[in-house]
Amino acid sequence: MQSPVCLIDNDVDGKLYVKESALQILQKIEQPVVVVAVVGLYRTGKSYLMNRLAGQQTGFELGSTIESKTKGIWMWCVPHPTKAGTTLVLLDTEGLGDVDKGDSKHDTKIFCLAVLLSSTLVNNSQGTIDNKAIEELQYVTELTEYIKVKSSDDEDDIEFVKFFPSFIWVVRDFTLEQKIKGKSVTEDQYLEFALKLKSGNSRPVKEFNLPRECIRNYFPSRKCFTFPFPTTSEKVSRLESLDSADLSSEFLEVTDRFCKFIFDKSEIKKLKDGYIVTGRVLCQLVKTYVDTISSGQVPFLENAVLTVSVIENEAAVKEGLQVYQSGMEKLKDSFPLELRDVQWYLFSTECSNGTIKINCYHNLFVFQELT
Repeated sequence: MQSPVCLIDNDVDGKLYVKESALQILQKIEQPVVVVAVVGLYRTGKSYLMNRLAGQQTGFELGSTIESKTKGIWMWCVPHPTKAGTTLVLLDTEGLGDVDKGDSKHDTKIFCLAVLLSSTLVNNSQGTIDNKAIEELQYVTELTEYIKVKSSDDEDDIEFVKFFPSFIWVVRDFTLEQKIKGKSVTEDQYLEFALKLKSGNSRPVKEFNLPRECIRNYFPSRKCFTFPFPTTSEKVSRLESLDSADLSSEFLEVTDRFCKFIFDKSEIKKLKDGYIVTGRVLCQLVKTYVDTISSGQVPFLENAVLTVSVIENEAAVKEGLQVYQSGMEKLKDSFPLELRDVQWYLFSTECSNGTIKINCYHNLFVFQELT
C-alpha cells in the first residue's frame, strides 16, 4: 500500500460499517500480521507516530486546526521492517472526545474495535499521566459492557487477557522531571506509579481505583514512552513537513526508541490457543466485530473465533479442490495410468499456504487439514 485507506467508516446516521475496498486488501494478505492501533484524544498527534512506524513522513493525515481529521479507523499495511514474511498493519483511529460527534458511545465502540483488532494498543495523551488523563481513558472501564468472552457469565479478567493486546502509553509534550520522592525513575516506573491503587473502600477511592484496576488487569503487558516537545510552538502545526534538523534531538531519540520497541517487541496477532492471524483472517474478524457492534449486540470473542474458523476451513477445502482439479487436468492426457502413479501425485500435492494436503486412498480422496 502506497498510502492509508479507510477501513471502518461512519454512515450519515453515525453507524459504523466496513469499507469493502479495504477488506479486499486484507483478503489478499496470506502472511501473519502484527496489528498496531493508536487511540487517544483528538488533536494529540497520533497520526505522526503511525507515519513514522510506516517509515514515511506523510500518509495518515495530520491536522493543523482544532478539528479532528481522522474519522472512523484508517489502515496502512506495510512490510514489517524486522520480521521477514510478516505484514505490519497500522490502524489510526478517530480522535476520542471530539465535540462534533455528540455520541459518547461512538467513542467507546471505536476504542473497543481498536482493542479487539490489535496486537499492540498505543494510547496517546498529552502532558502527564495524572488523574484527569486516566479518567479520559474511561473507555477501558466500559470494555466488559461491549465485549464478552463467551455467552455465559462465568468469566473474569484472566479470560479477557487471552484476547487483549499489549499496551503502550505514549505521553506527548512531557515537561516534568521524571522523579518520585526525589529519585529518578524510568518511564515504566512512572506509569506504574500513576496506576498505583489507593487503599480503602469509600466511594471516592473506588472511583479513583476503577480505571486503574481495569488497565492493570486487562493489560498486564505495559510500556511507557514520554516525548518532549518536538519543536517550537509556531512549527508544531507543520510537523509532517519539518526536516529532522527542525526537530529536537530528544524528541527524535524517543521516537526512534518507540519505533524500535514496536518493531522488536510487538507480537503477531493471535487468537485463543495461539491461532496465528493472517490478513485474510483479520479481514473476517473486522467484518464480524463491526457487524455485531453496529447491530447493537455484544461480540462474544469465542463465537467470533469459531466463525472465522468455519470460514477459513471452507476456504481451505475450496482451495484444495482447485489444486486437485488442476492436477487432474494435467494428468488426464496421460491416462491410462497405474493407480500408484495417481496416488504419488496426489500425496505430493499441497496447497500454497500449507494448510491442506490432498490424500488418496484407492478411489477415496480426502482433504486433510494440517492446522
